[in-house]
Amino acid sequence: MQQIHRKSKLIETYCVLVIDFASIVISYLLAMFIRFGTIRNADRLSLHYNVCMYMMLFCLLYSVLIDWNRHFFGRGYYTEFVAVLKYDITMSIAIGCLLFLTKDAENLSRLTFGYFGIFNLIFTYLFHIAFKRFMVSYYKRSNASDKIMVVTDSEYAEKVLKRIKKEKAWNYEITSLAIVDRNMVGEEIMGIPVVADKENLYEISVQTTLDEVFLFLPNMVTQEAKQIIIDFESMGIVCHYSVDALDLDMKGKSVGNFAGYAVITFALQYMDYRRLFVKRAMDILGGLIGILVVAILMPFVALAIKLNSKGPVFFAQTRIGKNGRRFKIYKFRSMYMDAEERKKELEAQNEMQGLMFKMDKDPRITPVGKFLRKTSIDELPQFFNVLKGDMSLVGTRPPTEDEFEQYNMHYRRRLSITPGITGMWQVKGRGKTIDFDEVVKMDLEYIDNWSLSLDIKILFQTVFVVLFGVGAR
Repeated sequence: MQQIHRKSKLIETYCVLVIDFASIVISYLLAMFIRFGTIRNADRLSLHYNVCMYMMLFCLLYSVLIDWNRHFFGRGYYTEFVAVLKYDITMSIAIGCLLFLTKDAENLSRLTFGYFGIFNLIFTYLFHIAFKRFMVSYYKRSNASDKIMVVTDSEYAEKVLKRIKKEKAWNYEITSLAIVDRNMVGEEIMGIPVVADKENLYEISVQTTLDEVFLFLPNMVTQEAKQIIIDFESMGIVCHYSVDALDLDMKGKSVGNFAGYAVITFALQYMDYRRLFVKRAMDILGGLIGILVVAILMPFVALAIKLNSKGPVFFAQTRIGKNGRRFKIYKFRSMYMDAEERKKELEAQNEMQGLMFKMDKDPRITPVGKFLRKTSIDELPQFFNVLKGDMSLVGTRPPTEDEFEQYNMHYRRRLSITPGITGMWQVKGRGKTIDFDEVVKMDLEYIDNWSLSLDIKILFQTVFVVLFGVGAR
């Protein structure tokens, strides 16, 4: 069944990609025609060809990495327009920067580029809407789509149909109902005819156009439901058994195989491995750049720390990483050597509520340390942690061991991803948030909405926060 769903997803993904490619080509040709009055004799034809290829390559990367057409058929008119507008603006900026760097911008007609941006926005939006209407209105009702029977109890029938219709699927059509707890043959529920009951279920199914069956049977014993599945499979009919029928109505369910067993897997957040791969590549690149910065600043920072107070240049502390993994975090030392011992004496002056320690005018911080913290230079050695894989450029704040020992189940979820040098709390709540629960809320917001574009946004916001010293102490 996973292969069936993957097939539909691939059709949806590549059809939208082809539509976007077509929109780029049509929009660019039209822009050239309006600008020059011809296409074949346009100035610098090879440059225009290259620009068009750049745009198609951007479209491919944007689709794969950002996955902007996720939930494509569930987007309404307004949401679709905003998504297309964001894509069109991002592409225009990206290609504009590329042309500037390659020094081709001065040879390209700005009017052509401007016309293209307007036409591509219009055509992409209209093509997307037309494709949705075709697939949902025509394809869904054609012989090419999968015809599905819903098998359930009378008390759940309307609820199940409402939920299915809410998904706005294009690849299947609910054509019939079978109510197994009582005889309702001949009736209709939400426009879907009831064609069978428990007694004549298989007899009717043999004579009906039927590709798949969806079973929602919470009141039926497992052995009986198992027999229904076996009987349908013996007829060559694909059978979907609802996990919700097991009273496990939880987010993040997926069915698969583990150690030879068929299993139902639960995870609150599913992170696509392709995007995790790109995230790791970004971490490695960012880590290398960061280490280069550390190497340049090292002599000056080390000298300042040594002249200001006794002790090593670097500070290492055990922190808690992804899912409880312990690692050594590295920083430039910004405190006196007895800082950890003095922390207990100062706990009464903690300005944070909960499991974090923050104190304005902390006496443990050295004069040089205040500058290092204000400019975030003390954090730079963490790029070594990023290269090692203990941390990421963007993530959640890694807690200390004593903080971790006081975690409850709710707090524990913020450790479900690799911790980062920066994150949602650093750009939104740094210096403002005084409640640890608010920090956790922002971390979970990041986890639940994670994407590569969000990481990039946070990195840019971090640069702003560091340059202007927002919330620094």
